[in-house]
Amino acid sequence: MSFSPVVPSGGYAGWTFLKRTQDRQQAAFQADPVFRRDEAYFRARIGSVTTAEQLVSDRRLLKVALGAFGLDADIGNTFFLRKVLQDGTLSTDALSSKLADKRYQEFSAAFGFGDFSVPRTKLSDFADKILTRYSQRQFEIAVGSRSDSMRLALNAEREIGALAARKSGEDTKWFTVMGNAPLRTVIQTAFNLPKSFASVDIDQQLGVFKDRARQFFGDDTVTQFSDPAKLDALLRRYLTLADQGGTPVSGGTAALQLLQSARGASGLLSLLR
Repeated sequence: MSFSPVVPSGGYAGWTFLKRTQDRQQAAFQADPVFRRDEAYFRARIGSVTTAEQLVSDRRLLKVALGAFGLDADIGNTFFLRKVLQDGTLSTDALSSKLADKRYQEFSAAFGFGDFSVPRTKLSDFADKILTRYSQRQFEIAVGSRSDSMRLALNAEREIGALAARKSGEDTKWFTVMGNAPLRTVIQTAFNLPKSFASVDIDQQLGVFKDRARQFFGDDTVTQFSDPAKLDALLRRYLTLADQGGTPVSGGTAALQLLQSARGASGLLSLLR
């Protein structure tokens, strides 16, 4: 691909430039011949795909389908992907329902092979919706070739905005954050937590995420980030810390060991304050 994004600096200064020029840069990305060929191929063929087997057997279609959900790295895992798609999302036994990364569930639901007698590929606006997602995420990947922290910030801006608007409970939203690796990286960095924090008991992690959200942003909910000012503050904090290489919580490894041995969320929170 000949497109090369312009990211003149790191940190929040680079982010403000990227946001100011994003529309023009994304338009240039969409005009790239490689993207145009992927788009044309998907539009021409996706409407004739009616089974998961047909989708995973066409690598060019699968490239766009996976890219639309940030699952590009799974392009070679066709058996696994076929199972995810065939199981659908409506059964509690469906594979995607058992996976921590809920992008697979979203991927399966979007195509509908396991959920409906007629898959969503037959809908008139299906190609447009998938290609819009694909364009957004592939632009983010292009930005990531210059700055991985900018890519993660773009992803978080989109993902956390959509998640905040959902009607699910706040605990469910936080667990969704924890199960989405790119989004978790942004939140965990912004909350000044070490990478190894992911090994702590999941319910204790929930308590810490809530406590840090309240400490830094005044509220313990994910929903608060539907406010553009709070979302911007979150991304500013992430980009500042990411540009510094991350700042671990005081106490480093020793603190983490205390966290892992703490009994109950209250003891854990007191250690982190």
